[in-house]
Amino acid sequence: MDFELDVAQQVIATSAADVLRGADTGDAAWQAMAKAGLLALTLPGWLDGDELGVLEAAVLLTEVGRAAASVPALNTIMLGALPVTRWGSHDQQEQMLAGVGTGDAILSAAVRETSTPMPVAPATTATLTGDGRAGTVTGTKVGVRYAAQARWLLVPATTTGGGRAVVIVDPAAGGVDVCLTPACGDVPEYTVRLDRAPITGVLGTDQQETGEAVDDLYRLAAAGAAAMADGALAGALDLTARYVASREQFGKPLATFQAVAQQIADVYVTSRTLHLAALSACWRLAVGLDPAQDVDIAAYWLAQEAPAAVRTCHHLHGGIGLDVEYPLHRYSSMISDLVRFVGGADYRLSLLSEIRGSGNVR
Repeated sequence: MDFELDVAQQVIATSAADVLRGADTGDAAWQAMAKAGLLALTLPGWLDGDELGVLEAAVLLTEVGRAAASVPALNTIMLGALPVTRWGSHDQQEQMLAGVGTGDAILSAAVRETSTPMPVAPATTATLTGDGRAGTVTGTKVGVRYAAQARWLLVPATTTGGGRAVVIVDPAAGGVDVCLTPACGDVPEYTVRLDRAPITGVLGTDQQETGEAVDDLYRLAAAGAAAMADGALAGALDLTARYVASREQFGKPLATFQAVAQQIADVYVTSRTLHLAALSACWRLAVGLDPAQDVDIAAYWLAQEAPAAVRTCHHLHGGIGLDVEYPLHRYSSMISDLVRFVGGADYRLSLLSEIRGSGNVR
């Protein structure tokens, strides 16, 4: 693959960076992104979208991470608009994607459970009725980003017939209990308890497609998190490099000390590796190649290496790195939440070992 951004992707990156640099709050950034057309990138053309895909969404998420912006881009675009565009019917797209491009509607997906971060066979169960497009769903999902603010939730579930499906739920409907839970950063997370909550639709047309939609949603979630973490770590690295270049000790810039140079170099290597891993995962998702191993590698690198790298950034800053009025804490908080979102290093390593051991793909 070509790791260089094409012209359209470069325009997206530049536009997103400019928009996010000029916004002082998350709400202002979200509205500015909508005004610049960035929220309509992955929408169908008949919904006034640009019909772009995973790579372009990843470029946007990377810039969101680089600015450490508290906006619902990961869940609305990568966990909402893309799965609905890839698997939803025309009517579902019309219903669920209305207002996304203008920033008036937020989408989210409830992918994590208490036992397993992204279970192949969810403990959440869906009882489908009639033609299999409606019914009820019961279970508990954790760490659901923007659940209370979302217009629609995508919920992976095991069906009573033994299959799997991504069911569509209105979080304001009866049978849905949304409880705010702690998080490191400013992005709100919730535990969502479903007690025979009504299902308004299912992604996919048959049992094989509905199961594939579950796998695709998980992979989009992990790849999107890696893309955002790529930007966050790059932002923390840039902030740290500028600090050690300007901060003097014993009459010399910190960057001239060999130990400091070695540590900042280690962070650079980690940052570049995460960038390439995230880009490779998103590229395979975009072109239709088997993405499982690349997605898990990117998610593992995020979970295993990014936290240590951002801790080095804090260390090189000294005391100012812990000041809440200094922006570095926003990067480390974002990375901490994304590590938890993908399930942690041990979980991602176990998925990689399963792939290598059996040759099977989740």
